[in-house]
Amino acid sequence: MISGVVDRTGTPVIRLVVAGFAYDAVIDTGFNGDLELPETLRKYVNPRFEFQAISQLAAGVTVEDDIYSVDFPFDGNVMRAEATFVDGGGILIGTRLLRGYRLLIDFSPPDSPSQGRVQLQRIE
Repeated sequence: MISGVVDRTGTPVIRLVVAGFAYDAVIDTGFNGDLELPETLRKYVNPRFEFQAISQLAAGVTVEDDIYSVDFPFDGNVMRAEATFVDGGGILIGTRLLRGYRLLIDFSPPDSPSQGRVQLQRIE
C-alpha cells in the first residue's frame, strides 16, 4: 500500500523515490494519462519517443506534447508507462497509471482523526 496526504491546498500527494531522489507526486484525477515528470528525471527513466499528442486542458487550453515510453519505479516494481516531461520539480500521476489500484482520498480537515489521507492499494 502507498500512503500519502491531502495537503493544505486540498491536493492529494504521495511521496515517491525515483533514482534515489524523493519527489512529491500529485494524484490528478482529472488527468487520464500516466505521468508528467520533471525534466531532471529524463536520464533516469529510459525514455523512448512514442508520438506527439494534442491534449485539451482546463478552460479550453490545447497543448501539444511529446509522449515517451518510460520505465518508472512504482509500488516496488518498475512499470512501463507513458510520460511527458516538463520544467518543474514535481510528478503528476494520472488515472491510467492507477489501473489495478483502489484509490482512497479522504478530504477530512486537518483537525479530524483521518487528517486528509491518501491510500493506494493494489487490487490482487
